[in-house]
Amino acid sequence: MRIGFIGVGTMGGPMALNLIKAGHELVVTDVRREAAEPHLAQGARWANSAAEAAQGAELILTSLPGPKQVEEVALGEGGVLQGAAQGAIYADLSTSSPTLIRRIHKEFAEHGIHVLDAPVSGGTRGAEQATLQVMVGGDEAIYERVRPALLAIGDKVSYIGDIGSGEIAKLVHNMVSYCASLALAEGFTLGVKAGVKPEKLLEAIRGGAYGQGYMLSYRIPEKIFKATYDEAGFALRLARKDVGLATELAREYDVPMAVASLAEQALIQGLVRGWGDKDSSAIFMLQEERAGVKVRTE
Repeated sequence: MRIGFIGVGTMGGPMALNLIKAGHELVVTDVRREAAEPHLAQGARWANSAAEAAQGAELILTSLPGPKQVEEVALGEGGVLQGAAQGAIYADLSTSSPTLIRRIHKEFAEHGIHVLDAPVSGGTRGAEQATLQVMVGGDEAIYERVRPALLAIGDKVSYIGDIGSGEIAKLVHNMVSYCASLALAEGFTLGVKAGVKPEKLLEAIRGGAYGQGYMLSYRIPEKIFKATYDEAGFALRLARKDVGLATELAREYDVPMAVASLAEQALIQGLVRGWGDKDSSAIFMLQEERAGVKVRTE
């Protein structure tokens, strides 16, 4: 496939190299020409602008820092829109704005150019080893056309939904990840200050329900998506007891626990609602009420 690749930095660089290894014909460009030297050495051609990289390409990919750069490269002077041919496909691999990619989709459609959002997750190691998760939004038929190329950069390529859906999924993923990091920071500082070695805490957490991915593999799809809260695997009242014991321990050792305190208050609200004997995942219903939406599969 003839591919124009714009942005061969920390993430884009390894992805572009994997596309070359997979046999695709690449034209690359970046704000720093030296970043493209490994790609040129492997047979890629250099373009002096995004528009030039897009010329004659069946697929145009961008891997950029954020919405400002995506908008400039896609719609600005010398950008993708000025170079892409009718029928070409533009897919943005960046973590960017769903609102922006929807606007780009609309403007490109007026020129007969297809648009997908396809943000990736897996870090630099995933980019180097081609083990990224690629989250794609847009027309499913267009997705199917480029899926073989995307499989060169990630072994987990998923169609998420309409345009912007990939970006929404990526933003939710990152938000959940960083919020969980704060809870882990509280847990590890509490555990270490209370006298447990950090490597032993890691061993215990990895081996437990949380570390084995029980929330994502079972409780969300089987309890929350189906709202089967009356069949309690672990009662909410017991969860409140456990979190309360942890925050009590934190007070003994003067460890701030902002995230744990929020969780404890939510569990108390659940008890006040009379949910004590429901599955502890019933706490999801409080956020559903606040957000005005129910998280259920069809």
